Amino acid sequence: MSDEKNHAKGKKAAKTVVSVALAGCLVASLGLNVYQAGESATQNRKVNKFIDNQLERQAKEEEKENTYQEDGYKVGNQYEIRSTTHISDAYKNGDDSGLKDEDKETLKMASDVLKKIIKDGMSNYEKELAVYRWMFKHVGQGHGSSVTLPGSNSSAYTPHGALSGQSTVCVGYATTFRLFMNMLGMDCHIVHNEYHSWDMVQLDDQEWYQVDIYSDVAGKCQYQNFNMTDDISRSSHDWDDSALPQAKGIKYSYAVQNNKELKDIFKVPAQIKKALDKKRSSAFFKFQKPLDKEELPIADYLVNQMNMAMTSMPGFENYNMGGMWYQDEKDQYILGIFIRNYGETEESAFDEDSPEGKKMLEAITKAFGVDAPQEADTKSSDTKEVSTNIVMEERIL
Repeated sequence: MSDEKNHAKGKKAAKTVVSVALAGCLVASLGLNVYQAGESATQNRKVNKFIDNQLERQAKEEEKENTYQEDGYKVGNQYEIRSTTHISDAYKNGDDSGLKDEDKETLKMASDVLKKIIKDGMSNYEKELAVYRWMFKHVGQGHGSSVTLPGSNSSAYTPHGALSGQSTVCVGYATTFRLFMNMLGMDCHIVHNEYHSWDMVQLDDQEWYQVDIYSDVAGKCQYQNFNMTDDISRSSHDWDDSALPQAKGIKYSYAVQNNKELKDIFKVPAQIKKALDKKRSSAFFKFQKPLDKEELPIADYLVNQMNMAMTSMPGFENYNMGGMWYQDEKDQYILGIFIRNYGETEESAFDEDSPEGKKMLEAITKAFGVDAPQEADTKSSDTKEVSTNIVMEERIL
């Protein structure tokens, strides 16, 4: 009996231990569930806050997209970006009957240009480059006049004004380039901020490239602002990119398409001197032994020393030299060197040495009783300084 009682007591004690253990597990489990519930609630709050922040950010981006304006926007509160889609559509359809007289004139001038510069078999890049080169040479070369023609503006901001030879501001360049690109079947946007405008175009690699012809003309330096990526453009431009595609094309960068391979960077000075002798404003180089990132700062010293040497040469006092690193599709570095001219004055739109010019000077001398000063004799260094300031000022428009 004693053994049975002891056995019974042992079983009861075991049950008690098990019950206590189970109770402890249950309490621990409940505690864990409470902890997990608290953590879950905290995590949910974090997720909800993240979602709210994302939705708020997206709403702000959508608001920007809805408020971003291309056509109809006035750069500098003065120069309106006007649509030319009706003109490019008339060109592609071969029907200008729906155009107003001024738009017909614009279409005729633009069509005549394309007939001269576009050849069969050209790629989109080659067509774009031909347009850029023609515009760099011909657009904006008109001269401000103190005698204004009826219906004309002193600063052209439409393709009609730009193509008819008027002195042209940035909006005129941007809308004219866009018109040409659209006529050639390429997508093109005008990028702008409050004080400046330029373009971005999509080429046959389906990538976008930024193009600022006005700035190149203002500095008399070709290709510095031609077919840039967003990253390169941001070194000298700022804009709201919320409603615009990304420009990240590399293949048709001018530096990638037109560079000269040299043995090393020490061969650059001789090449730049040749470029100066040939009146070239830009050159691009890559090297047989590619430079690593630690070696890139030597280019700063190179450009600074070449700039000092250049400006000490007769006739180059008002020039400035700069540089830019590019990367090709293999991530190899390409050095671009740019030579900008800020001091050259524009030539007179009228030849004062022509028979008419000489006859006019005689008439003025006779009427006023004094020798009429010729324009060429009045261009002092002060006048050149004013001209330089005007060029710099116009770059913001």
